[in-house]
Amino acid sequence: MGLIMVFNTTAAEVLDRSLTRSTHYALIKQVLYALLGVLGAWGLWLLGYKTVIRLSGAFLLICSLMLVLVFVPGIGQQINGAHRWLSIFGHSFQPSEFVKYLIPIYYIHRFTARSTGMVMREFILLLLLLAIPIGLILIEPDNGTVAIIFSALVILFFLTRVRWVYWALPLAILCAGGVAAASRMPHVADRIQIYLHPELDLKGKGHQPYQAKIATGSGGLVGRGLGQSLQKMDYLPEARSDYIAAIFAEEFGFLGILGLIILYGLICFFGLSIAQRAPDKEGFYLVAILTFLVSFQAFLNLGVVSGLLPSKGINLPFFSHGGSSLLANFMVVSLILNVAYQPFSSTLAKNPTSKVAKCR
Repeated sequence: MGLIMVFNTTAAEVLDRSLTRSTHYALIKQVLYALLGVLGAWGLWLLGYKTVIRLSGAFLLICSLMLVLVFVPGIGQQINGAHRWLSIFGHSFQPSEFVKYLIPIYYIHRFTARSTGMVMREFILLLLLLAIPIGLILIEPDNGTVAIIFSALVILFFLTRVRWVYWALPLAILCAGGVAAASRMPHVADRIQIYLHPELDLKGKGHQPYQAKIATGSGGLVGRGLGQSLQKMDYLPEARSDYIAAIFAEEFGFLGILGLIILYGLICFFGLSIAQRAPDKEGFYLVAILTFLVSFQAFLNLGVVSGLLPSKGINLPFFSHGGSSLLANFMVVSLILNVAYQPFSSTLAKNPTSKVAKCR
């Protein structure tokens, strides 16, 4: 479905703007990334999830170096004022798409390597270490990815039963301070006003949310039909990526978007079911957080498209145009399936009061 919609939106962009490249260029590129994703997924499958968790520190270090390289002229690629991509043989690569999964995996590695829970000093040192790649992503800037990483870490703190005084109280103080500071900034009030009423700034920040609502609403119950969208004809910018679900809703209607939501719901359901039957703590934490990340990104993207959430640059997993995201998500599925392939822990079945059972 994602490949069909990528071709649908990108071909319309080529025709509408009279571009010189082929209408199939983006589709072929996306297919090639999908094939690379299959190879990467197969490689992770051969390694196994335990090995991936053990090597997560090395993987995170490599990707963190890539985050530095995005700021190097000639290597990094600047698009719309953001330094998020590396240019490799004419193709763009976004390291942050992998870092947002590697940071939670590395946390799992550090936490499960101990026989007892983390003391406050170790916990703070770990957070300071993770703050390095997070800070690099923040100055790209890519606030959406940083928010996703923070959300994943909070979920992990809860799952791993880190003492709430280590993180909940500082987080509450930080949020309260942020809200107080933001309330004194005039542009924040303007942003909130535009979020609530995008029609007030149709030539600026309200343009995309407003056009997305038009696309979604004009689909009606069953949609205009495949290829019949009007909004993809340059009315809705980013139709191929962040707002691709709006074009899908316009062409397939309420029933189509309901089916898409059900598919993401099934990913969430089966992922959490696999987590419940994981053979060990590492598998449980890994599948739970990876399932959360995929599902949460889908929720955020669909929330933005529907106007329930403020506009942020978050793509729709497996659906939006973007090779780095597709590669990362293929590998995520490989790790989840690798855990599912392991036999259910007989120790857990016989002893439901064990530590593994309690963490669930």
